[in-house]
Amino acid sequence: MNRILFRCLPVIVLVAAVACSRPTPSLEGLDAAAWKADRHACQGIRAAGVAALHEQKKSFLGLSEMQIVSVFGAPDRNELYKRNQKFYYYDLQPSTDCPHATADPLALVIRFNAMGLAKEISIE
Repeated sequence: MNRILFRCLPVIVLVAAVACSRPTPSLEGLDAAAWKADRHACQGIRAAGVAALHEQKKSFLGLSEMQIVSVFGAPDRNELYKRNQKFYYYDLQPSTDCPHATADPLALVIRFNAMGLAKEISIE
């Protein structure tokens, strides 16, 4: 009996972890493919979605880094902070990497805790 339990335990734990995981939300009201293609917001597509991001940003809290990247694409910049915290920056207005840059561009900032989960999301 104990042998069967020890053999099945990893499968039970895996099934429980998958069943309890939260589905990845999507960017509602925005074209996700266009968002990801607009690196550094040079094309102005991301700026049109700022209001939608304000409404939805709480739904992305608690997601893993991989889930965030699947929704928003690769970050325009990232920063490693103390205690294994990370910051991902997604430009919402043309950054200095664009020919028609904005002086102080807006950015979506996502802070990840040491466990790799989105702890804070702000638009700065």
